[in-house]
Amino acid sequence: MVTLTAKRLNTLKTRFQGLKIAVIGDMMLDCYYRGDVKRISPEAPVPVVEVENEFYRFGGAANVILNISKLGGIPFPVGIIGRDIFGTIFTSLLDEAGIKTEGISVDESRPTTAKTRVIADHQHLVRIDRESKQYISREIQNKLYGYIEDNIKSFDGIILQDYNKGVLTPSIIEKVILLANKYKVLITADPKFNNFFLYKNVDVFKPNRKEAEDILGLKIKNDEDISEVGKKLLEKLKAKNVLLTLGEGGMAVFKSGKKEKRMPTKAHKVADVSGAGDTVISTLTMAIAAGANIYEACYLANYAGGLVCEEVGIVPIEIEKLFNTVLEESK
Repeated sequence: MVTLTAKRLNTLKTRFQGLKIAVIGDMMLDCYYRGDVKRISPEAPVPVVEVENEFYRFGGAANVILNISKLGGIPFPVGIIGRDIFGTIFTSLLDEAGIKTEGISVDESRPTTAKTRVIADHQHLVRIDRESKQYISREIQNKLYGYIEDNIKSFDGIILQDYNKGVLTPSIIEKVILLANKYKVLITADPKFNNFFLYKNVDVFKPNRKEAEDILGLKIKNDEDISEVGKKLLEKLKAKNVLLTLGEGGMAVFKSGKKEKRMPTKAHKVADVSGAGDTVISTLTMAIAAGANIYEACYLANYAGGLVCEEVGIVPIEIEKLFNTVLEESK
């Protein structure tokens, strides 16, 4: 059982302010078109959507950046965009949010990753993906790594946020982890299937249930399976800690040489799980950088993930809401 006193919560909340966290990974733009359907097209048996409004949000690793910002930290995005309209929109969103853009490189050879959703009468009609999944070029890799290397001493933490869209290459992963360990900078990883076992020697490795099942070729059916998966991941990855997120099953925390800890989900009602993993890795990393131990950090991240699951759409966690909720429920 993890408990956080009001005094401890206030200390951590204060320490969140101004933490500098680099986020390396696949930056995405979420695009939304909303409108009404009043007729079927004469050209094909499809609905005609009369668009009433369109708007754009951060997606992928960029959602982690937004979460860091809303938690009081200073995010440093490191990734790529294309030289296209979506890249321009993405940059303008960063500017509006007051987020630094020096770590974002323009790759002329590929598009900005954009997910366009068409919604009418509260129904999601179609999603259009514009992306490249090829690894970024050696030249772009060198640019991104050079930015991290030049600024490593100023970072309080680094998040490797992988969506298998090509930014986190084997070389980038290996070199950034080595660099972080050399300078004793906190480094956490949120993996996808590709390169899963390359994230060795990080401070926290955070897969979800499906990612762990897919890579290990098994189904997690009971508590014994959870324990076995956690032990295997600790051993294979040589991570200091493994956080296995289990959806409605909460979280399981594994630390080398320690007994695992389970944390039930804090979501009172689940409206939408989109973006919950981004919120968890953001809160977890901020908390450890602020001086929390792994169990305190996971406790806060568990609450944060639960709170955003209660909202429709991808929304970041707000620092006041997080700490006020934890304080109220701890009384």
